[in-house]
Amino acid sequence: MALDDRKGVWKSGKGKGRRTPKGRQLDDTALAQVQALIGERPIRRDLLIEFLHLIQDEYGHLSAAHLRALAELLRIGQAEVYEVATFYAHFDVVKEGETPPPALTIRVCDSLSCELAGSEQLQKALEEGMDPSQVRVLRAPCMGRCDTAPTVELGHNHIDFATPEKILAAIEAGDTHPKIPEYEGFAPYKAAGGYAKLEEYRADADPLHVKEHVLTSGLRGLGGAGFPSGRKWDFVRAEAGPRYLAVNGDEGEPGTFKDRYHLEREPHLFLEGMLIAAWSIEAETCFIYMRDEYPAVLEILRREIAALEKAGIVEPGYIDLRRGAGAYICGEESAMIESIEGKRGLPRHRPPFVAQVGIFGRPTLVHNVETLYWVGKICREGPEVFSSVEKNGRTGLRNYSVSGRVKNPGVHLLPAGSTITDVIEAAGGMLDGHAFKAYQPGGPSSGLLPASMADIPLDFDTLQPHGTFIGSAAVVILSDQDSARDAALNMLRFFEDESCGQCTPCRVGCEKAVKLMQAEHWDQNLLEELSNAMVDTSICGLGQAAPNPIRLTIKHFADEI
Repeated sequence: MALDDRKGVWKSGKGKGRRTPKGRQLDDTALAQVQALIGERPIRRDLLIEFLHLIQDEYGHLSAAHLRALAELLRIGQAEVYEVATFYAHFDVVKEGETPPPALTIRVCDSLSCELAGSEQLQKALEEGMDPSQVRVLRAPCMGRCDTAPTVELGHNHIDFATPEKILAAIEAGDTHPKIPEYEGFAPYKAAGGYAKLEEYRADADPLHVKEHVLTSGLRGLGGAGFPSGRKWDFVRAEAGPRYLAVNGDEGEPGTFKDRYHLEREPHLFLEGMLIAAWSIEAETCFIYMRDEYPAVLEILRREIAALEKAGIVEPGYIDLRRGAGAYICGEESAMIESIEGKRGLPRHRPPFVAQVGIFGRPTLVHNVETLYWVGKICREGPEVFSSVEKNGRTGLRNYSVSGRVKNPGVHLLPAGSTITDVIEAAGGMLDGHAFKAYQPGGPSSGLLPASMADIPLDFDTLQPHGTFIGSAAVVILSDQDSARDAALNMLRFFEDESCGQCTPCRVGCEKAVKLMQAEHWDQNLLEELSNAMVDTSICGLGQAAPNPIRLTIKHFADEI
């Protein structure tokens, strides 16, 4: 009997004590399986997402038993593991008694470019033709392959210009692994003078001089914000160490694929630029946060980082490659840092800024992949490689990711002052039978502009007076056969899916906007009121920019709504 007349926690009153702690019990088999997957890796809380990937890759889902075992190893609560695992789209959490997903998953991209190319019809055909117990067909956000739309990911194999026949053939062949393209590896890059500049700087150079070298070129951040790159280095160096560098490789903005383009061809030019920037601020570690939708890039970086370590250019572990898990919000720098720390990718309130309080609370320099690619190029070839180009009063070069109704979609390097007319011409002109109607200048966050506004230079600061911006230069071209209204709805559905949900204006605002935009006629006053609330009160740029497609469609395509 219990010590008093009440039933105690540990005694039933019948002389039988509790044999286990309360809560979900630890499964010894699951624990051994997780330990085997982790192997010799250090057991650290910030590696939670990396460990979740190991389990997902091995078993195709995350069972409750495996989550419990992982919580035990990391000495954190199961709720903490669960909330992180369920935040990211690429993790499949399966509770006790639930059926795991099929072994094979087909993800059909539903971004604007893929929708224009028929992804909706492709998804319906796949759903009707596949056995759901064997193959799972999912709608997925942009995979960064807009130039080969429609795109499908079969396991980790991307099928470009996808058709049901291509997909069935790949399934029958078991072709579910990423294809590694030919690229410039360490040996040929080093033979052509690669890393000589880094070694020269390390041997005898003033970081401030190198920073001025970059500033002289006029290089600005190419992830979207456009802040002068060298100035960032000053802010971080002004803070006491230790310091870190973080590479934002999570280019999830639909229509953007320039980072993938460079990394699949010249990864070492980016890596040298990154190491120069890290040397300049005396960074203790370089974190590369790469989106999970780029499995080929992840494999290339694994190989080439290992080559750098073997050659003695970096110490083992100095470059820490982290794999995203399907969350557009992690393209926001503070959300990316939260994810690097093994947490949900929730944007932080600012100030303090990440240059002061970043990874693990330390000063952190954050750069986009393309920015560091240009740092490497500028340091190797001189500032004039970037600054000597001028057009329409603008200086420098830009990589435009071009897709939609053009003959030659792809990444096109043009002067920063180029107009949409120049971009379309570089992309081979409009498709036969299509007349230019509208364009998205910088991803869905930038909304749509009409063809009548074709003379605006596409660069930083030139589009703001028109209620939009260049962002990451993700250009999508629409023709007279497309609906601006439908395109705007596609953009808002994307934001609705990708809102992290932390703040009510964005979480609820995107959902309400989608409902209002599905009406036969838009309630323009109500949409404008909603837009004002989102812009004024959302925590980060997602909610603040989401109303742009609404406002610009109302302004320039009123006849469609």
